[in-house]
Amino acid sequence: MNILQFGLTLTLSLLLGGGALANESEKELAPTGKLRAGLVFAPSLSLFFNVRQADGTPRGITADLASALAAELGVPVEPVLFPNSGLATDALEAGRVDVSFMPVDDARRARIAFGPDYVIAESTYMVTAKSGARTTADVDRAGMRVIGIAGTATIRLVGGMLKHTTIAPVTSVEEAVAAMREDRADAFALGRDSLPPYLSQVPGSRMTEGAFHRLPIAIAVAKGKPAALARVTDFIERAKTSGLLRGTFDRHGFADPVAPPGQ
Repeated sequence: MNILQFGLTLTLSLLLGGGALANESEKELAPTGKLRAGLVFAPSLSLFFNVRQADGTPRGITADLASALAAELGVPVEPVLFPNSGLATDALEAGRVDVSFMPVDDARRARIAFGPDYVIAESTYMVTAKSGARTTADVDRAGMRVIGIAGTATIRLVGGMLKHTTIAPVTSVEEAVAAMREDRADAFALGRDSLPPYLSQVPGSRMTEGAFHRLPIAIAVAKGKPAALARVTDFIERAKTSGLLRGTFDRHGFADPVAPPGQ
């Protein structure tokens, strides 16, 4: 950890008030002596996605939150990076990571335990000029080639909503943008905050008007760990009221996210 990262972690910890956890919480959240945080990355930063820096470490909102939680526990953080939230869900359920952050839906609730939302993301489409689509409703027509990230809450949601076409999976945001650029897809479903950096990579593309869903994004742990769930729930609730969460959004350039109740 470099000096800047250490200073950030210390500052975040002080903002949240620190404090030792009960032994049971420590055992459940950091059984290996470090906090293994499942973080999702993409080419550009968003309210959910981190970016991978030149040295391989993540930078982003959830990376900062994971560092602050580890500082409270008094253990080092070990970021474990994934190209999509489906793989992060698999790792959390299997015990390969200790904590993660991801969009919430019923399919995930059946597999892992969620704490509070830290933000609400609006879901919409990035569409090509050739598609002619201007609203989210325009995407649902025969012949439209719609894509989404495999294993995510968004692709499951859109799959249940579309009546006149279907949605196909891709592995990552990078693959999705390439498919749009190479005329292998007409519409890409993702959070509105995530899409702007990619519009310039697909000439003539735009975001559709409106949102087809508002998706909560929350902290999560494996099922069967009640002490861990109580600890991360307390952590996020304090982050909302202490200014930690607001400061984290501001630091990464998200001045006006849709915040959940309590912030």
